[in-house]
Parts: sequence; C-alpha cells; structure tokens
Amino acid sequence: MSKEIKEKKSKKKDSKLVKKIKQQMYKWHRTIGLITIIPVIFWTLSGLMHPFMAHFFKPEIAHDKLEQQIIDKNQLHFSIQEVLQKNEITQFKNFRIVSFNNATYYQVKTIFGQLLYFDASNAKKLENGDQKYAEWLSRYFLEDQKSAVKKSEIVTEFTSQYKYVNRYLPVYKLSFDRPDTMEVYVETSSGKLATYNPTSRQWFIWFFDTFHNWSFVDAITNNSIRIITMILLLSIIGFSALSGILIYGLLWKQFKKTDNLQPKKGLRKYHRQIGIWVSLFTLTFAFSGAYHATTKWTPYTLSQMVYEPTFETKEIPLASNTLNLDWSRFQNASIITLNDTTYFRCQLLEKEKFKKPKADSNSKWNKKDEKKSEVIYINAVSNKVVPNIDLEYAEFLAYYFTDGAPKAACCEMVETSDELETSLENAKLLESKVLTDFESREYGFVNKRLPVVKLAYDTPEKTTYFIETATSRLAAKIKSSDMVEGYSFAILHKFLFMDWAGKNIRDLTMVLAALTILIVSVLGFILFLRK
Repeated sequence: MSKEIKEKKSKKKDSKLVKKIKQQMYKWHRTIGLITIIPVIFWTLSGLMHPFMAHFFKPEIAHDKLEQQIIDKNQLHFSIQEVLQKNEITQFKNFRIVSFNNATYYQVKTIFGQLLYFDASNAKKLENGDQKYAEWLSRYFLEDQKSAVKKSEIVTEFTSQYKYVNRYLPVYKLSFDRPDTMEVYVETSSGKLATYNPTSRQWFIWFFDTFHNWSFVDAITNNSIRIITMILLLSIIGFSALSGILIYGLLWKQFKKTDNLQPKKGLRKYHRQIGIWVSLFTLTFAFSGAYHATTKWTPYTLSQMVYEPTFETKEIPLASNTLNLDWSRFQNASIITLNDTTYFRCQLLEKEKFKKPKADSNSKWNKKDEKKSEVIYINAVSNKVVPNIDLEYAEFLAYYFTDGAPKAACCEMVETSDELETSLENAKLLESKVLTDFESREYGFVNKRLPVVKLAYDTPEKTTYFIETATSRLAAKIKSSDMVEGYSFAILHKFLFMDWAGKNIRDLTMVLAALTILIVSVLGFILFLRK
C-alpha cells in the first residue's frame, strides 16, 4: 500500500473521529443546557430585578442615621455611678447617653445583656425603655409621628426578610400601620438604622432570596445542601458556557459549512449568532457565583464579636459628670478597660467642619457636609486625658477577637496555642488609620459600621481588621483570600469594571448581559421543543 493511500485513510479516520467528537460535544452542550434552563431562568430573572429595583423602586426614608447632638451637662444631674447605686446595680457591662422624648437617659447594659434606661435628671428607671427608644428611633428615621405601630419585636438572628447583609444583631423590628406596611429595623445599643422595608422591598427580598439565593432548598434540607446544589448547577452552567464557546467559536467553520448546505432560519439562526457572546457572560456569572457560594459555608459570627468586660460600680471612683473635658462639645461617653486601667471614652464634636469627601454613589454618608467627632480617653481615677489610646485599644481588640494580631501585654486573658503565638510572634503592623467614610473596595458600605480603625498586619494571609472602638466590636476581618473572592464577585458578577462609566451605565450593562443570557436560554429551549 502506497504512502499516499495510507495518509488518505488516516485523514479519513481522523475526520470521522473529529466529526464524532463534534457531534458528542454539540449533544452534550444541548443536554446540559436543558438541565440548567430552569436554574438559569431563576438566576437571570432575579438578577435582573436587583438593579431594576434599586433604580426604579428604591425606597426613600427621611433620615438614614441619627445625627449626634451636643449633650447639655446640666441635664446630667446624676452621674452614672449615682444612678447605678440608687438602683442597686453593683455590676454592669457598659453605658452611654441617649436623648429622646425631651429627656436624657443613661442607657446601661447589664451583665445579663439587657438595656436599661435611667433618667439622668432624677435617676429613675424608664419602664420598657428599650422598646420606647426603638419606637422613637424608628419614627425619627421615618419622620412619622402619626402612624400606629402594629408590631414591635426583637430580632436575634437573621431571617428571610432581615438578611445577614444588614450586619446588626440584635435589633428591634417595628411594623407600622401604613399603606406601604413599612418595617423598620433599629439597633438600640448604638442608635443606628439597620434597614427599612416597605411592601415593594419586602416582596423583592422574598423573590431574590427564593430564586437567587435558593432559600427554598434551605427550607427543605439545610444550608450545606443548598450550597452544594448551587455550586453543582453553576459548574454545569460553566461547562455549558465553555462548550458553547468551543462550538460557536473554535469550531465555527464546521457550523458555517452546515449552514451553507442547509441554512438556518428564525430562532435557530439568532440563537447561534449570539451564542458565543452569551457564553462569555454566562461563564463570568457562573464562575463568580460559584466562587461566592463557597464563602457561605461558615456561619456569620461578627455580631458576637464584642468585648464586654464586667465593671464593678464601686471600683469607678471618678463621677462621669465631672470629667476633665470641654463640655460645650460633649456628645457621649462610655467606659473601657485597657492594661488593667479603666478609662472613660468620650466623644466630642470637632471644633471645625472637615472638608466634604468625594461623592460616592454607593454611600449615603457622603451626601452632605458633616462634622467629625473627636475621641478622647480619660483615666477613671486621675481624671487625666490620655492621648493616642484609640489605636492601642483597637490593637488590643483585634487580638482579643481573633487571636490573630500580635500578642500585646494587655491580653493575658486570651488563651492561644503555642503554635499560633510563635507563628505571629514577628508579625508587624503595616498600617493603622481611622476610617470615617466607606472605601469603595476594601471596606464598603455593606460593612455598616463607622467610624472604624483599620489595622493591616504583615501575616501570611495579609489579614486586616476593622475595629469599631465606640462599641468595642469587630466590624470586619479581611484576608487576602477574601480580597480575591471579593474582587472576583465585584468585577465578574456586579460589573464593577464599568464603574468608570457611572453606576447607571454599569447597571444597564449588567442588565443587558443577564437579559441576553435569559433570551438565548429561552430560545434554545423553544428550539428543543420544536424538534
């Protein structure tokens, strides 16, 4: 047999093999496309609604935060120690001052976690004070003093309507008797608005939670099964997108030959024409979605990350209404312990306005000029102001919460393994600064708490802690792996690479991409039914 004949036979065998591979590839592309048609419709429809609702059905509220006011020293007739002694409270967790309904109160957190309210002018306890303060806050945020409260309840864990993205726990949920059935969530321990949901938003949250986060799977089984199911289906969708790229991209010539012999018309023609572009978008959505789902294994614990030592009333000699400070700028006070020393943490209004920050369309904090608050610490024995202690206190809290910051001399009460202490023995603090507004990437509006102290350490994972010293809480802990996942989700899923064009154009691009995927998926399904 001649060499030429052998080569022809070999090419013929190769062409048959290639043709078979192509046929199988197309068959599998169609099969997995059919398997995932329902999940794709669920995800694209609910995804489409997210920017749509944000632009056209975005609820408005009169006030999104409680402005800090100057507290008149004359209203503090009794010190915190006198109030506690008169009410026979020997131990407590902390206190702060709140003003509402034309009165000033000491808000005291007991060793059992309750929030009690005592009038600073007469030391008398306000019955049901926490519920009354929650209602006052809700009415302030809504600017609604008329609508009746249908229901008031304490929320201690995240629910289908109050998602983990809201961060604050525990909170009060107040439902108002209004046409929009407004529900307001407030954190009374800080006086902050957690979220607010009128009827339209309540419906949207349910729809998005059900069809985008697949909460119905949670109801049937558990969180782990839900995540596994989502990752599996997203992986299949990713393979479908890859096969689409291979078929309509790398093997496009093969299909062009077929089309010349038997031209495609109508839906089949358009399905193939835009398939390659849709596959690219589908791949980015599926990959970033699956990657994001992997972060949902571990339960949310930030709400538990609060340092609350017990204070003895009799061991705080300095009366809280005799502190060495400028009372004309006094806004609030609380108490902390650091290096076995007790301090009053005082918040004062800064003397001058700070410059208006750059506008950030994702942040409500930059919409108008505000005044910064100055924080000072006063020794609870000597009444002396101790400078620059806020950063030191933040470092202590970072260590206390995570065992991840370098060991400080003040932290003997925290038990850590020898291995952990050794591995972090030489870690250095690379950056420490106070954040008074939300940074667009590393510490965004989703983290809720401000101001915070940022502490970046030279650890193997480049861990950064964000500490809210006002409440002794861990606001966020971010590692390099979190940064990678965050950028993946922000860029590939939320199209933040389009930020340069503005939020409206970015959201429009994302809507068009999701809409195209939805249309092509539906067209493909219709083609299958027509066969």
